[in-house]
Amino acid sequence: MTSRLSALVVDDEQSLRDFIRKNLEARGFAVSVAATGLEALAIFNTQPLDLIILDVMMPSMDGLETTRRIRQSSLVPIVILTALGEERDKVAALDLGADDYLTKPFGVEELLARVRAVLRRAKPQPAPSPANILRAGEITLDPAAHTVTRRDEPLRLTRTEFDLLCHLMRNSGKVITHRELLQRVWGAEYGDEAEYLRVYIRRLRQKIEADPLNPRHLLTEHGVGYRFQ
Repeated sequence: MTSRLSALVVDDEQSLRDFIRKNLEARGFAVSVAATGLEALAIFNTQPLDLIILDVMMPSMDGLETTRRIRQSSLVPIVILTALGEERDKVAALDLGADDYLTKPFGVEELLARVRAVLRRAKPQPAPSPANILRAGEITLDPAAHTVTRRDEPLRLTRTEFDLLCHLMRNSGKVITHRELLQRVWGAEYGDEAEYLRVYIRRLRQKIEADPLNPRHLLTEHGVGYRFQ
């Protein structure tokens, strides 16, 4: 992390804000801080950001609503901070478009690993050959153009949704384990976060399946992983 990336740290607990800020600044980040969701939105609307680290539980506007508003206009990487055991908050945050989460308490190495992972996924990837267009029924995925269409209608996918669908389509007919999907799409630091896959597979089904409750393409192999048919 040698370039001067900009980060926003949002938490109503000053000691945690300072802990994250100091560790990011030590790695070369320019860091802004906010204590509430409203303060965070004010900063978000006035300066470019490369990363947002955002607590769920805050006064005046919680992290989930803040995430929802940011996602209306930006795909800036967002890492949510949640309390231990708050599974609903984690799933809700991912559903709203957060890229990752950290469960309190966490150490500096875990924090930095998640930051590296979300920034890596946010980088533009080299375009594959246009000859590698993938087709299945009504679905067409063009890795070079980074587009997906269904019945020739463009679908709006996040980068993570696109990468997940692309990996599954490239391995059509094969069962891909949870661990492989997590490590290929999210990064080598991942492997046990099955809730990520549940959220993203559900979102993809809503976008590409004619009947998301009875999927034709994105099939669950219970206890193992997923398969694209």
